[in-house]
Order: sequence, then C-alpha cells, then structure tokens
Amino acid sequence: MSVIEYQVTGMTCGHCEMSVREEVGKIGPIQRIDVSAATGRLVVTADGPVDDAAVVAAVDEAGYEAVRLS
Repeated sequence: MSVIEYQVTGMTCGHCEMSVREEVGKIGPIQRIDVSAATGRLVVTADGPVDDAAVVAAVDEAGYEAVRLS
C-alpha cells in the first residue's frame, strides 16, 4: 500500500477540498483521498504505486499547486 502526502497551496475552503478530491479521484485506482484546506495537505492512499505527475497535474487542473512531501 502506498501513502503519499502533498502540500497544496491555494485552498481556502470545503469547495477547494472537493475540487481537488474530484480531480485526483479521476487518475486511477486510489483507495482514499484526504484533503484539508486548513493544513494544505493532500494524502493519497492506493494499493499500488502512485503516479506523482498525475496527482500534481490533477491538482493543477483543480486550480491549485501540489508538491510531494513524503
């Protein structure tokens, strides 16, 4: 199981969290997506490897910027 954490800049509310969750949810077999505007964190949990470029692109598509932390 892969658990990858990202710092996301620009999120301010629940709608921001929902936008990020929806876009990241489109990229593949992800088990869980935790997003917090308060902390600026995105945690992606998957059974297999996570494509960092796809996650960063999905967050960008939602209108924010992500950097992998772990």
